[in-house]
Amino acid sequence: MVSENSSSVTEFILAGLTDQPGLRIPLFFLFLGFYMVTVVGNLGLITLIGLNSHLHTPMYFFLFNLSLIDFCYSTVITPKMLVSFVSKNIISYAGCMTQLFFFLFFVVSESFILSAMAYDRYVAICNPLVYAVAMSPQVCFLLLVGVYVMGFAGAMAHTACMVRLNFCANNLVNHYMCDILPLLERSCTSTRVNELVVFIVVGIDIGVPTVTIFISYALILSSILRIRSTEGRSKAFSTCSSHIIAVSLFFGSGAFMYLKPSSLLPMNQGKVSSLFYTIVVPMFNPLIYSLRNKDVKVALKKTLSKNSFS
Repeated sequence: MVSENSSSVTEFILAGLTDQPGLRIPLFFLFLGFYMVTVVGNLGLITLIGLNSHLHTPMYFFLFNLSLIDFCYSTVITPKMLVSFVSKNIISYAGCMTQLFFFLFFVVSESFILSAMAYDRYVAICNPLVYAVAMSPQVCFLLLVGVYVMGFAGAMAHTACMVRLNFCANNLVNHYMCDILPLLERSCTSTRVNELVVFIVVGIDIGVPTVTIFISYALILSSILRIRSTEGRSKAFSTCSSHIIAVSLFFGSGAFMYLKPSSLLPMNQGKVSSLFYTIVVPMFNPLIYSLRNKDVKVALKKTLSKNSFS
């Protein structure tokens, strides 16, 4: 059914990040380096959390899944992007739709897991006496299920709307990956339904987590300001600062790309701005959480000392 009704093309050509030949090799090594840092950072954080029992808490349970999402998220995008720097980057229609689905699944999942992490910090700081009950293993599991259900629902909504379109003979996609907006540009049928779905679904996937995070941190800030001791206030701010930086990078760049009229953000500029949430955020998240987190530093020292002793 898909091959008969959805598309008149069997493959797409991904234009890549730049059409300047002199920039391709330097950019290839730059983004290869970014990808290696992303893989090592996220897999390293996953390993540290898994090996150290004192990190088996709700906060690190969600951080474990954030790192897993970031690793998978980057792996869906970056290897194919690297190809565009060294050769003609051709992707099959089925491969393009698959990449679109998994990209959306992981990006939506990340937005909701960041909101779950904000709720966890709210309970830990504002209601510490009920933290063990409010963030029990059962509650954490249900929150995580909700994160992945929202990711699946968002990805299915966009991908199902995309496969119903017919694509024109000009199959050059002005992007380094199969994303919603550049694919809509290649459609030779009406995209009104798709645009409505983008507006509604992206609005939910950015709006709901953003409101949750904003309310959580407003309450956290109010609670912190009531702490009398400077040391206690500093510790509370330190606990939340890493998460605030990660959230700002992710939601700021995502909203800038998807919630602006396309006339105000040409695709050439759009694909550059999309680097922040597709490449930069998955790379920086483990660095932010490891460099600014005392527990992770202690776990790293313990793990390294055990290996040295062995």
